[in-house]
Amino acid sequence: MNTAPFSSLALSDAFLGNLDSLGYHQMTPIQAQALPVILDGHDLIAQAKTGSGKTAAFGIGILNALNPRFFGIQALVLCPTRELADQVAKELRRLARHIDNVKIITLCGGTPMGPQIGSLEHGAHIVVGTPGRIRDHLGRGTVDLSTISTLVLDEADRMVDMGFYEDIMGIASACPKKRQTLLFSATYPDTIRKESARLLRLPVEIKVESLHDASKIEQRFYEVEHEDRNATVAMLLDHYRPKSALAFCNTKIHCRELVDELRERGFSALALYGDLEQRDRDEILLQFANGSCTVLVATDVAARGLDITTLDYVINVDVSRDTEIHIHRIGRTARGQQRGLALSLASPQEKKWVKLIEEYQGGPVRWFGLETLTPASEAPLLPQMVTLCIAGGKKDKLRPGDLLGALTGDAGISGEFVGKINVFDHMTYVALDRKIADKAFKRLEHGKIKGRAFKMRFIEG
Repeated sequence: MNTAPFSSLALSDAFLGNLDSLGYHQMTPIQAQALPVILDGHDLIAQAKTGSGKTAAFGIGILNALNPRFFGIQALVLCPTRELADQVAKELRRLARHIDNVKIITLCGGTPMGPQIGSLEHGAHIVVGTPGRIRDHLGRGTVDLSTISTLVLDEADRMVDMGFYEDIMGIASACPKKRQTLLFSATYPDTIRKESARLLRLPVEIKVESLHDASKIEQRFYEVEHEDRNATVAMLLDHYRPKSALAFCNTKIHCRELVDELRERGFSALALYGDLEQRDRDEILLQFANGSCTVLVATDVAARGLDITTLDYVINVDVSRDTEIHIHRIGRTARGQQRGLALSLASPQEKKWVKLIEEYQGGPVRWFGLETLTPASEAPLLPQMVTLCIAGGKKDKLRPGDLLGALTGDAGISGEFVGKINVFDHMTYVALDRKIADKAFKRLEHGKIKGRAFKMRFIEG
């Protein structure tokens, strides 16, 4: 692994000082390969998985070339989902701390157009958004991409999978022909290769090894009959008792069926797939991230862009027919220095796909018998937290500190029992320890937050 320091790059002292303060000391392999190419101004095709450090790679390149005194859009980053766009914008703001008055805005579907148009009228240096919403703004004439010097396609394979190809081409045609284009993709099939050729000029291609460190991620395979796989997922949960597990199904129908069966068996489970309304998707992701849902059952497309730092287990309910997608799935556990466990179910008919995984990994997978799964004698597997939804948010001048103050002050709840607090424009979500949730609800219901009474309810997976 290349461990070149960031100080070896031709960056300003202020930039290097900020990187150092953020804990960026040694480059990851994708950063070590991509940054010299990006800083030299070349177009780039980079194949790298989520969690490899690619956001910092293109973010450092964008910010190094930025002119903060020019209030035109100089860089556009396209992402497949709102969650990934928010994540990218947050990281870019951290990387830009050493530069005064850099404005970074997100333009995504599922949020009102009005405030976005208002933000654009005041100017911006960098826009991060989803292809559909950027096309909407282009159609309305509310965004001007004629000053773009860098176009980034993040997770290009999933944007194409989600049907955004025409949108991407339309957006690219609204950008100057003379620009730098950076394409990042976890997988790089021939379809993407052909279609992206129209967007890039003499691109440098790099690929970071997509295999995971076997010492960090343990894989276990279980042979099951096709009709028994949902019941087997329940057996896995009963045996391993995870605090958080991400289960992958190949279809949204299977996602819904599995969630229904798990709930009937007393598990906390939610389904994430492509047809959900944005608000429903937001609530589902929020419950999983704040520890009030144990199992998130998702399709590959829907799960892209999730930023979940602590994930005990990945369960492959269906084997993926694409070996790189399998590697991408299991890489969601064992982030950072953590260890992880990936559990895969395979029917006899799916063993041919397992063979491809073995060839790709360069070694056999380990099979375990279902008889090794023993149900725990403990209480039902319930998440530690529950989510309280409050009908008030930023528009009501609510901040996380107001909620924490109301809970730990007037309601008399110890701060250790309060988890993540997410404040949106009109709604606020607070994760509360299950042991004190009812007490907190009653105290808040009969009390006030910032001198006002708000309607509230629990939502549970």
